[in-house]
Amino acid sequence: MAVDIPFVQDMEFTYGVSQQVSPRIRRVIAHNPSPFTYFGTGTYLVGSGRVAVIDPGPADPVHIDAILLATQNEEISHLVVTHTHLDHSPGCALLVDHCEAKTYGYGPHGANTSDDWVVEEGCDTEFIPDVEVRHHDVIKGESWSLTCVHTPGHTSNHVCYILNEEKALFSGDHVMGWSTSVISPPDGDMESYMASLRLLLEYELDVYWPTHGPPITNPIPHVEAFIQHRLHREQQILDCCKKKVQTISELVPLMYENLDPILYPAARRSVYAAVRFIVKKGLLRTDGPLNEDSRLSTN
Repeated sequence: MAVDIPFVQDMEFTYGVSQQVSPRIRRVIAHNPSPFTYFGTGTYLVGSGRVAVIDPGPADPVHIDAILLATQNEEISHLVVTHTHLDHSPGCALLVDHCEAKTYGYGPHGANTSDDWVVEEGCDTEFIPDVEVRHHDVIKGESWSLTCVHTPGHTSNHVCYILNEEKALFSGDHVMGWSTSVISPPDGDMESYMASLRLLLEYELDVYWPTHGPPITNPIPHVEAFIQHRLHREQQILDCCKKKVQTISELVPLMYENLDPILYPAARRSVYAAVRFIVKKGLLRTDGPLNEDSRLSTN
């Protein structure tokens, strides 16, 4: 049985134009649409006067100019990063030429640095935050405060940020408003991702602002649906293996019947991440060291 995920597909915006989306939040969307970014990277500006920029986006001078125009006559005081993919963090390197803000993030990118593993926007291996944040650290501005929520899974250094004054979460790519996230080992990890989804259920929040897609205004059912979706994928894998479908390449077209084949590489990575987790739980075994070409069988 398929799992329904309550995606909201409508977004009203103009590229490069600042949009006031809540009393303390503005959003500027980069012109980098793709199968992995939806309409593009949504950069958030928090506060007024002295402003935090969350996920400055790609190294695109046009997008950086749009951020600078949106904050004209204001001070950019903080540059905050959810994680180090090329559509999220490289804009920091361009913005620091125009402000004295420090950069904030969990740390440099993790294990996934090889081009062989790139299936989406790629990894920013250059970003090193000035300030490394940890779970439940608080970043304070003049009229706002952000509580850090470490949510590894999509990447090992992924952090969501709670805007305490509005009970809102900047959810990065951990929980998106238009799609589920690609989990690509070795830096992406399905066990961590599932634990991070369950962690979010502990927070009573009114809205999520993802970096891609529209706001999530009923977050708990949305996260619960994400969890059920991944459990459904696990069961699909086990059911297929019982029918002697034995490799990840064979699994993908059966599990993703309506998927554009151009996205098969990304789907293989997420299936591989799920298989790693199922093997760890002792429900599958392989014919040797686990990789994308391993032959799988149920225990």
